[in-house]
Parts: sequence; C-alpha cells; structure tokens
Amino acid sequence: MDGRIPIMLAIGASLMLGAVGEDHDRATPLTEPGAFTPGIEGPNCDADGAIYAVNFAEQGTIGRVTPEGLGEVFVRLPGESVGNGIVFDAEGRMFVADYVGHNVLRIDPETRAIAVFAHEPAMNQPNDLAIAPDGTLYASDPNWSEGTGQIWKISPEGAVDRVASDQGTTNGIEVSPDGNWLYVNESVQRNVWKFPIGEDGSLGERQLIRRFPDFGFDGMRCDVDGNLAITRHGKGTVILMTPDGEILREIDVLGKYPSNLCFGGPDGKTVYVTEVEHTRLVSFRVETPGLAWRRHQAR
Repeated sequence: MDGRIPIMLAIGASLMLGAVGEDHDRATPLTEPGAFTPGIEGPNCDADGAIYAVNFAEQGTIGRVTPEGLGEVFVRLPGESVGNGIVFDAEGRMFVADYVGHNVLRIDPETRAIAVFAHEPAMNQPNDLAIAPDGTLYASDPNWSEGTGQIWKISPEGAVDRVASDQGTTNGIEVSPDGNWLYVNESVQRNVWKFPIGEDGSLGERQLIRRFPDFGFDGMRCDVDGNLAITRHGKGTVILMTPDGEILREIDVLGKYPSNLCFGGPDGKTVYVTEVEHTRLVSFRVETPGLAWRRHQAR
C-alpha cells in the first residue's frame, strides 16, 4: 500500500489521453463523492499533472490526486489555517490563499515545508489567487457579509499592496496570457471585469466585460488563447467565454455548486472542477490547452 486512497471512477482511456474522436465538453466524475469536505476549492496542477485541491478528507488539508483518480493528503496546514485558491510559480512552488489566517502560504513541493509568504491583517480573507508572468501574485478578497471586496498585489518578495478597493464580492481572478490584464469576477453582483496592469503591477481603471442576469460565479482560469473558463455557482456549469464577453459554450459539471477549476492533463486540455454538491472532482475535455499548463512546459 502506498497510502493513497483509491477514489478513481472508471474513465475511458480516450478521455484522459485525448484520442481522436473523444467527447469534448462532457463532464465525468474523477473522484468518489465525499472524497473532499464541502470546503473543496482551489484546484491546480503541477508540471507532472497531479491535481491539488484543498480540504481533502478533512478541513485544513491539501489533497493530491493523480489523473487516474488516486488521492492522498499532501499536507496539513498549520494551526487553524484553511486553504482556498492555489497557484504554482515558474519554479514549481505552491502558493495557497489561507483565508482564516489572512495569509498567502508558500509550500515547497519536494520537502512539503510550509511558510507564511505574505500576511496582511487588513484582508477580509485572501480567496483566490492569480499569478503574472513575472511572479507577482494577485489575491481576490471578498467581504461576503457586506457584499464588497478588494484586490491585493503580492510582489515576488512577499510585499503586500492593496491595488483595488470598493469592489463587489471579488472572487475568481486570473491574469491574461500576455500579462497585460487582470480579470476578476464578482459573485454576488454577477459582473466580470478586466483591469489593465501597469508596469509596476498596479491596476488601471476597470472595464466591464459582461454582466450576467442570474446565478453566481466562483473560480476563473484562462486558456492559452486568453479565453476565460468560469464556474457558474448555483447553475452547475462552466462557461467558456472570450475576453470580450462572448459565450462560446457551457458545460454541465454534474453538480449544482462548482467552486473552482484548473487546466491540466498530458496536453493541458483536461479541465478539473471542484464540485461542492457531491464533494468531488470532475473533469471534462476541451480543445484548447490551459495557460498554467503552457507555463509549466516552459520550465
């Protein structure tokens, strides 16, 4: 026994390997229901294709799941810390939004050592994270009780600056492939915005991409063409949308409350979604690789 929990469901080889004729945009469960807690969030993939998501088996953990669906506890976060969004930098280091401790944690993937990379008491909570090509992090920071939010910039050295305030409930966040734009959605207000990123990492005036009439948002990630994949919390779907707000298609993800998503798989064309209703990971295939996957290939 290697300590991993056998949580795989049957997945056809063509789905995982991207064979000719595969069924794109059809979600399939990757893990059994109950593999995670209802706090399942923040998936991201490392360069080897493993999927990481928070609150595997118990709160305060980060789980690692193979593309075949085998899961294990990767780390237990210290103290009362609980993770949310996860990103990897160019060196393969993991950064985790710790919404309880008002921290961004950094985890060494080899030693599994955990350190506080950035701490800011003025945060409501760091929720989701995005990373720019130069290693700058951006954190969304909603205040759910007030229906407001803000955005923080964390330099590669760990310096924290508030770069936007007086926002709605900022949640999903992502940097465009060219590093020139920051995309942010607001879960309660149902808006998707973009901000120009200055040379110093500051944000210019926001521009509305699209306003939706119903349901909420959560996670958001780009593919290599700059299109946005966004979870529709309460609707049970993921939409694929151009940077100008045109909806390309919508995928049912087998549960009413998808939280976050990431791109991975051997070719970057598998989308993994954390699905709260059944506390599991699901996946589906798309035609365009994800941005984070491409950055892994450049290492």
